[in-house]
Amino acid sequence: MEEMGYDHARVERESREAWAAADAYRTPDDVEDPTYVLGMYPYPSGKLHMGHVRNYSITDAYARYRRMQGDDVLHPMGWDAFGLPAENAAKERDTNPRDWTFDCIDTMRDQMDAMGFGYDWEREVTTCTPEYYRWNQWLFGRFHEEGLVERRDAEVNWCPHCETVLADEQVEGEAELCWRCDTPVEHRDLEQWFLQITEYADELLDAIDDLDGWPDSVRQMQRNWIGRQHGTELDFAIDGHGDVRAFTTRVDTVFGATFFALAPDHPLSRDLAETDEDVRTFIKHEADPDGAEPNGVATGLTATNPVTAEELPVFVADFVLADVGTGALMGVPGHDDRDHAFAEKTGVDVVPVVAPEPDDWDGETVPEPPDVDESAFTDDGVLVNAGEYSGLKSEAARERITAETASAERATQYQLRDWGISRQRYWGTPIPVVHCEDCGPVLVPDEELPVELPEFINTTGNPLDAAEEWKTTSCPDCGADATRETDTMDTFVDSSWYFLRYVSPELADAPFDRERANDWMPVDQYVGGIEHAVMHLLYARFFTKVLADHEGFAHREPFTNLLAQGMVQLDGEKMSKSTGNVVSPQRIVEEYGADTARLFMLQAAQPERDFDWSEEGVRSTYAFLTRLKETVESFTADPPTGDDDQVASYVADETDATIAVATEEYDDLTFNAALRETQGFARTLRQYAEYTNPHRETFERGLRTIVRLLAPVTPHLAEELSTELGDEGLVVDAAWSEASVDRSTVEKRRTLVENTREDVRDIVSVAGIEDPSAIHVVVTSEWKYDALDVALESDAENLVGELMSRDAIREQGEAAADYGKDLQAEREGLSRTLPPETEHDALSAAAWLLEREFDATVTVSLADEAADDVARTAEPGRPGIDIED
Repeated sequence: MEEMGYDHARVERESREAWAAADAYRTPDDVEDPTYVLGMYPYPSGKLHMGHVRNYSITDAYARYRRMQGDDVLHPMGWDAFGLPAENAAKERDTNPRDWTFDCIDTMRDQMDAMGFGYDWEREVTTCTPEYYRWNQWLFGRFHEEGLVERRDAEVNWCPHCETVLADEQVEGEAELCWRCDTPVEHRDLEQWFLQITEYADELLDAIDDLDGWPDSVRQMQRNWIGRQHGTELDFAIDGHGDVRAFTTRVDTVFGATFFALAPDHPLSRDLAETDEDVRTFIKHEADPDGAEPNGVATGLTATNPVTAEELPVFVADFVLADVGTGALMGVPGHDDRDHAFAEKTGVDVVPVVAPEPDDWDGETVPEPPDVDESAFTDDGVLVNAGEYSGLKSEAARERITAETASAERATQYQLRDWGISRQRYWGTPIPVVHCEDCGPVLVPDEELPVELPEFINTTGNPLDAAEEWKTTSCPDCGADATRETDTMDTFVDSSWYFLRYVSPELADAPFDRERANDWMPVDQYVGGIEHAVMHLLYARFFTKVLADHEGFAHREPFTNLLAQGMVQLDGEKMSKSTGNVVSPQRIVEEYGADTARLFMLQAAQPERDFDWSEEGVRSTYAFLTRLKETVESFTADPPTGDDDQVASYVADETDATIAVATEEYDDLTFNAALRETQGFARTLRQYAEYTNPHRETFERGLRTIVRLLAPVTPHLAEELSTELGDEGLVVDAAWSEASVDRSTVEKRRTLVENTREDVRDIVSVAGIEDPSAIHVVVTSEWKYDALDVALESDAENLVGELMSRDAIREQGEAAADYGKDLQAEREGLSRTLPPETEHDALSAAAWLLEREFDATVTVSLADEAADDVARTAEPGRPGIDIED
């Protein structure tokens, strides 16, 4: 492929050598408040895949852009190096996870280097090293001291394939599959260590509203996951079994309760299953919480409604979940869709007790009950069939019923559960606890940290249980024989604070330098997959808040701006190594170069959107870079000698325009738009050279602008071309190009030129002019600009009268009145145009485009220099046009 394009291998090798020699990406410790750009660090699986390339191309382009804007930039990289995949890979290869992991890291680091990613490698973090995971253990101790760690028996999610516990966030979909291997998850009772994230549930939820730089989708996913609900708890008495507490957000519907339901794993359900064969069979074989329809089994018991004293049949139902609310609920078929479906299956009554509020409701008359035979009415409304509460609005009824019912009290429930961090695997951070028969669980003292992993033991079950010598120790408190905790930490603990370690990766006496972290944090721009919305991102926010409360950290949120990048697809499907549906980044780099891969990746779509990989698109991108290199080489070998004429003026204006537009797009990380703008200008520059002998300074500035605007995305070739153009130093350190025009002016000028060209095409087409010889473009009279200004500024209802009160406009007579009527009719859609002089200059500079397209002479004149019949048709932003055949 190389003979068809430029020598990308040489260009990229030499550029990387120059960066290394200059230590170009080093961020000194003494910089103040650098712009912190970070991509989510990868698991070292052995090779970069296209998802990695896209993520890290985004962060690298933005980091380079900010550096060229004059910022000090922190752009580090590290490795999420613990985890079950390494353990399994080591077993398969008869090696140990550490060696396999570090071999993978070496490979991926080389691949990142080949991609030209500008990282400060002196800040590299690897979570499987004792130097890092020591601080996981230290932080566990601090959380424990603050009452945020608990050990208790709990029903846990268990993956039989991975042979370990999973957090709720690691169980995916309605089928409850393991996030790693897609194995159906089981439930077991085990003694586990928990971090009490629920203590921060309210702040985690309330603070979401302030995360303005986060995607709405991620913020909503976190809101839903935390799942705060305000409602009422109240007791339903079940004969022979005492009171059972239920939670509801709609206690206003309690008069419509016609059954009571228990979760299959509610304690009472388990008790009933011991003596009731039907309940036992339902729980073990029939309950399907993820099924499309609600199912249940009658228990023969009744529950007393604490408000109405009515007896309600009790069911064990699979749509009631033990970890949502209290695991028990009152069923109100008239006002809940799920309860209605259950009532249809079981034949329990459906009673309406809330009616829609009539539009003309007087606030006293009780409305007619709604028809709920076919479907439930689920909105708030006005109570009916509700005794003394009839006629109350739902909200008022909720307050009164809660206050006036003996067992009722206001309650807040959360879907969020404490974070179980115990994992029964080898390759993770050992939990720093010793179990003593006399003292119980005892924290390992700070001075004995880290508790390092023993040599790898290839076994089933929990490998650390088999490490007899390692787990035998003495109690830190009493000195008696004791046993080490053999569970390791969930690897999401590692990633909950790694962004702080980059600040001071070599620090030996603390996890991070507090003063520097307070200055450098939070991360200004974070980039990663949306699949981390309710795991990593939520845990990182939790850790940050705890550190702010107890370790002197000055920030309560870790990431100011978040970009969730889309997937790279092949033939409309997610790339997957298991199905062979992949494209190798290494092959693309070898055949076309890293710059081609980066440019294609970032120009294909907005970073947040999925896009399809296209080999044709890659070849087109490579051809573009080859043409650009040839254009620069041709310019430097034989500089043009043309005049600084109107055409040069147009190109100079477009140079400024391109800078203005691309800069805004880079600011917003919409690289595809910035690159489209830059590539469009490259075409303009080529057309300039084809049309005439260019003005050297104008053409050179245009080339230099393209090189600078591409430098964040194609850094290797940008270095080469910058040197070719005679620039001193590295382009990575160069200043960003500056424009002398704002984007609003650019867009008005471009709209004017494009509308004029389109009008000429329309006239040529409609009039059937096959070979126009001359095109006359006429800018309208100044009084029409004055009239437009009046229309935009005036609030007068009679715009024509307002215009005719102005002497300069009234002098135009009937023409002014007619134009005033046009402005009146189009008033809502009017917008300010360029001033007349600027409009004339812009059209004069762009006249060569019409000359080039139609091979005709083009004149641009003011209205008082043109024929009246043409001048009369001209308006601000829409010149008059006359075409000679």
